[in-house]
Amino acid sequence: MKQSKPQDTLRLIPLGGLGEVGKNMMLIEYGDKILIVDMGFLMPGEDMPGVDYIIPNTAYLKGKERNIVGVVITHGHYDHIGAIPYLVSHLGNPPLFAGELAKAIILRRQEEFPGKLNITTIADGQKFTLGPFRIEPFRQNHNIPDNFGLVIETPLGKIVHTSDFKFDDNPVNDPPTDYKKLERIGKEGVLILLSDSTNAEQPGHSMSEKIIMENLDEIFSQAKGRIITATFASLINRIQQIVTLSEKYGRKVAPEGYSMKTNLEITKHLGYIKAKKGTLLPTKEILSYPDAKVTILSTGAQGEGRSVLMRIINKEHQLVQIHKGDTVVFSSSVIPGNERTVQYVKDNLYRQGANVFHYKMMDIHASGHANRDELKQIISLLQPKYFMPIHGQFSMLVNHAKLAEESGIPGKNIGLIENGQVLTISKTGLQVDKKGVPCNYIMVDGLGVGDVGEVVLRDRQSLAKDGMFVIVVVVDRQTGRVRGSPDIISRGFIYLRESKDLLHQTRKKVVDTVQQSTGSGGAINWVYVRDNVRNKVTDFLFLKTQRRPMVLPVIIEV
Repeated sequence: MKQSKPQDTLRLIPLGGLGEVGKNMMLIEYGDKILIVDMGFLMPGEDMPGVDYIIPNTAYLKGKERNIVGVVITHGHYDHIGAIPYLVSHLGNPPLFAGELAKAIILRRQEEFPGKLNITTIADGQKFTLGPFRIEPFRQNHNIPDNFGLVIETPLGKIVHTSDFKFDDNPVNDPPTDYKKLERIGKEGVLILLSDSTNAEQPGHSMSEKIIMENLDEIFSQAKGRIITATFASLINRIQQIVTLSEKYGRKVAPEGYSMKTNLEITKHLGYIKAKKGTLLPTKEILSYPDAKVTILSTGAQGEGRSVLMRIINKEHQLVQIHKGDTVVFSSSVIPGNERTVQYVKDNLYRQGANVFHYKMMDIHASGHANRDELKQIISLLQPKYFMPIHGQFSMLVNHAKLAEESGIPGKNIGLIENGQVLTISKTGLQVDKKGVPCNYIMVDGLGVGDVGEVVLRDRQSLAKDGMFVIVVVVDRQTGRVRGSPDIISRGFIYLRESKDLLHQTRKKVVDTVQQSTGSGGAINWVYVRDNVRNKVTDFLFLKTQRRPMVLPVIIEV
């Protein structure tokens, strides 16, 4: 079989977003030219203490910086833009292309980092060319304005990248889905469709924002006291609904939380949030109004430790505390893993006399992602030759692939891959390289990027699980004899005052181990002594407590 030349092949390489929800970053390679779509981060799991974010591994691009023709951003959510400040400078500062709102959010965040970014604004239907790629953004409904799918024309054919999307005939802050444009794109011919899989396991059609608006209206019409809404600062469409309803019922709105205030400032300046003069006020000013005339727009729907809502219920907020009769609205779904924390927040709101509404009680939150009926519909409209599910956990990708096959795409034409694997398209069909490219997590901790690896993380997990046990031993370097009694410091393992017998036994074990390790004369191998103390004490403590703290022996030679 004749092999295709490199310039006759397309390579699709996901560095994030496939096999997980977040950290979205896709490489599209034709010849030696590389186009990047999105550059997002992932929030750390509970097993990653101290880690701020997880960003894509760009090791594959090292030495290829000059081949990068540009970075196209689909929309302004952090799982699509959050890694930009950490990666762009290392990739040779390629040009960025983003919608007006995403551009403003990226530039505002960049103020916290060194270096300037070169960002060009993109708009619906305005084509531009980067190397061998001719790109046409097209508007897609999500839960943030300026969200674009991408038609990427290549010498082999057209790639369609859906971005995160849903079909909504009655959206907020956006025109409805342009089905005619999607049909036109399909008739022109689509080589491969890269489609959002986040809700591929959800039957039916996603909920329209019109229904959410009606249910929120019912809550606003019946609330007697203050309304405190908890949502993501990035859900711009939801924020607009809350502002609109507050104006309808004569309420003033106080934004609370750094990200909420920042996004409101940006979106109001760009005209994406529309509010009458005097509606949005600082919290200090709003406190003089009657409770029935007040809305507090806050972050904290996930029970984040230092979020506004958490500080309010813990009575740590300087200006706001829960009043009996307040109505608290959780207008977002719970991210998996946050259920216990969110329940804690709800319980404490009830204890303090608030009325609580959340998405399981009534429809006050709609996903920004397409359900199965919409995913079938976009396949029907675009009629792609090949199909690749993107954006989602592996189970979501698998179920989306099955749905595509049910929709008439042959199984051999479906590229089901995960992060780091490579899907190659040539005139002979699809090929998958499962070995692929590096895609392990790169962790950001404060100013450190990538310096927290598996060993450091394992140490942190050990400290969080069983604590730390420090032993300080003074040893005569000539004789190898221990001077005095070893000092012991315990953090997160045992309370020293209540464990005197264990400490006495441990000190004896340390003294015996040191003196056995130093021998009866000659040169002393202090590394061996320290390691032997660590191993013997670790085993001894486990025998006595069934716990394995991190044992840190400190040998002082005198």
